[in-house]
Amino acid sequence: MRNVTLCAAAMLLWTAPAAAQDEAVAEAAPAAGPEDLQDESLPDAARAMIDAAIAGGDADAVEAVVAAARTAFPEGSGQIDTIWQSYRAEQAEVAAVQAAAEVEAIRNAGLFDNWSGQGQIGGFQSSGNSDEFGVTAALEAKREGIDWEHRLRLSGDFRRTDGVTSREQILARYEPRFQINDRLFSYGLIQFDRNVQQGFSARYAASGGLGYRLVDTDTMDLSIKAGPAYRVTEFVEGGSSSRIAGLLGVDFDWRLTDSIKLTQDANSTVETGGEALLIVDGSNTSLNAVTGIEATLIGSLRARASWSIEYDSNPPAGSVSTDTITRFTLIYGF
Repeated sequence: MRNVTLCAAAMLLWTAPAAAQDEAVAEAAPAAGPEDLQDESLPDAARAMIDAAIAGGDADAVEAVVAAARTAFPEGSGQIDTIWQSYRAEQAEVAAVQAAAEVEAIRNAGLFDNWSGQGQIGGFQSSGNSDEFGVTAALEAKREGIDWEHRLRLSGDFRRTDGVTSREQILARYEPRFQINDRLFSYGLIQFDRNVQQGFSARYAASGGLGYRLVDTDTMDLSIKAGPAYRVTEFVEGGSSSRIAGLLGVDFDWRLTDSIKLTQDANSTVETGGEALLIVDGSNTSLNAVTGIEATLIGSLRARASWSIEYDSNPPAGSVSTDTITRFTLIYGF
């Protein structure tokens, strides 16, 4: 339909010479006063072309045809302007009704409605000189409302080599956000993670604070958040600790093209409080950062390569402070 209407615009321009001839005749005649300048009728063919463009539903095509009609028939500019203004008013009314309906639908949505997200899975298996098996999986979901946003993340890594578990990690995180204005938001965060190789069987964290969207465009999103936190750690060798902490988070998404996306998510927790419960220890700083690049394969299916680093400044005896892992996974969006 867009091609048809643009062709129609070209046809309108084709008639412009005839209009120019009429102008030449008019110049030969005595000059008319303001009271004689009246808007002549717009030709039926031109009106039909504009109506066809409006019926096609393509706003760009309508604008193109209207512009062509103004050029080809300047004597009908008054009627053309009336048609254009009426069209713009109707479009604005339709948009307002649709926006109101969307807001109402969001307000009346059930608990399990309006969720979107993605699931990813990857793995490997080898045999021969070594018998090794590994799997990584993750689920991310987000629900956006009028003022509230809910984010959920579940992920797990498991690796077993020659009958010995060499990696066992689980992460579960829930983060509600309340949008204070276009940029500023408040957040809450509840997190559970388990990393046997780093020496803790369970670690619970709760945090709340403020965040700010530094960049919010069609191609790039960058936000930061910070606030106090409370963390409880249960160690593999026994005992546990609890500390007051501070949390700093960074979320970054960059859509390089329609099919390629770069992501960066980082959460850093710095513990500064005293020791409690069973273990006496100094302060501890932990960092979890994941950098990834995604490429669309077909439809909602994407491939992802990511690199993550997990750092604890004061790990239990027998554990190292830094873990890194590279993942290659398939992602399906929903």
